[in-house]
Amino acid sequence: MTKDQKDGLFTLVKSLTKSEKRQFKLYVGRLDVNADSKFLNLFMHLDKAASYNEKQILKSTDIQKRQLANVKTHLYKQILISLKTNPAHQNIRSQIREQLDFASILYHKGLYKQSLKILDKAKELAVAHEEKNLAYEIVELEKIIESQYITRSISTRTAQLTTQARELSNSNIIASQLSNLSLQMYTEFIKTGCVKDKEESEKVTAYFHDHLPTYEFEELGFREKLWLYKAYLWYSFLMQDFLNCYKYSSKWVDLFYQDKKMIVLNPVFFIKGNHYLLESLFFLKEKEKYQSTLDQLEKTLIGKSFPKNENLEALSFLYINLNKISQYFIDGSFKDGLPLISNVEQDLLGFKDRLDEHHQMVFYYKFASMHFGAGNYSETIFYLDKIINNKTLTMREDLLCFSRILSLIAHYEAGQDEHLETYLRSVYKFLIKMNDLYEVQKEMIKFIRGLQDIYPHDLKKAFQDLLLKLKNYENHPYERRAFLYLDVISWLESKVLNTPIDQVVRGKYLAKNSI
Repeated sequence: MTKDQKDGLFTLVKSLTKSEKRQFKLYVGRLDVNADSKFLNLFMHLDKAASYNEKQILKSTDIQKRQLANVKTHLYKQILISLKTNPAHQNIRSQIREQLDFASILYHKGLYKQSLKILDKAKELAVAHEEKNLAYEIVELEKIIESQYITRSISTRTAQLTTQARELSNSNIIASQLSNLSLQMYTEFIKTGCVKDKEESEKVTAYFHDHLPTYEFEELGFREKLWLYKAYLWYSFLMQDFLNCYKYSSKWVDLFYQDKKMIVLNPVFFIKGNHYLLESLFFLKEKEKYQSTLDQLEKTLIGKSFPKNENLEALSFLYINLNKISQYFIDGSFKDGLPLISNVEQDLLGFKDRLDEHHQMVFYYKFASMHFGAGNYSETIFYLDKIINNKTLTMREDLLCFSRILSLIAHYEAGQDEHLETYLRSVYKFLIKMNDLYEVQKEMIKFIRGLQDIYPHDLKKAFQDLLLKLKNYENHPYERRAFLYLDVISWLESKVLNTPIDQVVRGKYLAKNSI
């Protein structure tokens, strides 16, 4: 029975660094009885194995088939315990939880005063680092202990704990409501992309305001503000309101730079906040701000104080390189960005097991678009084929759709039109299955279907006609979202003006900035 790397234990073992493997062996070896244990033998086998294969496990170890499930479970638990003791995986949260465990042990031994002393320090640490769920848990244990450890200050102490519990509870409720709203907006965006019509816009807006909790901004802490900005950011992305995307992603990032210890405590949120800030600046075509934001992010990520682990390494690679590529799209400097592709593609191989397939395909779409802007149509088709031919891929429909349309245009530009009719039918079949086909997509398909019937001397007029039609959608509140993934307008203008597309994009950028 072969499961490759889908087996949870196998994946965990393969994710361990050399130092983590060494620590695990030392942790297990502290007891002589473990020297020839079944779970250690299983670990050694999996560490050397290229794939998960139960037949090989049973053949090369003394584990019997009926024992295997239990041995795997025990090994999994022992690895996690070992990792828990590793300083690299310890942070403020784990320190607070450890103190909470110690206090519970002392409480159960009847050592109330010692327990309360530890809890008081842990609570101070939790409040200082905005860990309000943990702080509330500590206060609740303090209340239990105080009810059994009678002192002369019981009345004032009770009032103090009651007030703290109420304030923490209110903060946690607001944070929970805001995080729920943020998650709902994010889910809606991932599922459908931007709103596609007035009805959908009104529905999303009503939901957002109906579920936005009542709050006093001055009373919000770091955590509540973070979820508030996230909720507004995703709402703004859904509405294609990129100025507000910039506003709230800026507030999100500023929260961290104003309290830098939060960068260490919440590094993933810090990285993602910067990514959305860069996306907002990309849509607003603000290249100078974009580059300074990207530079500042990169300096922070390689700094000594920034946490280091496999997950953060993968996220840093993902967002730094996606945004490094995107900067060349802002001003049409596609050719300048081409050398970056080979470097990123090579590094991508090293992160293959740590990045999901969707994000790997996003890189390929970026590579294809860069080559298209540089006029390299064969390379464009090469990278798009990696997306189109991937039958197991789960991605947003709009990206799959524009991969096919861009490939269709690239085939036309490359002069590879001998099979264009067959390919066109395939693209058309895919598009009609989509729930929310843009008018832009419909016009593009209609145009390309008719290309073979247009005489060469009439081509320019045909491009002009399509350009006029699509210009009507360029600033349409809902249809314009089609241009976020594929700059069809600039391509058509390049055909009409007989000018390379990168020069058209560059001209628009210079015109905008001169104003």
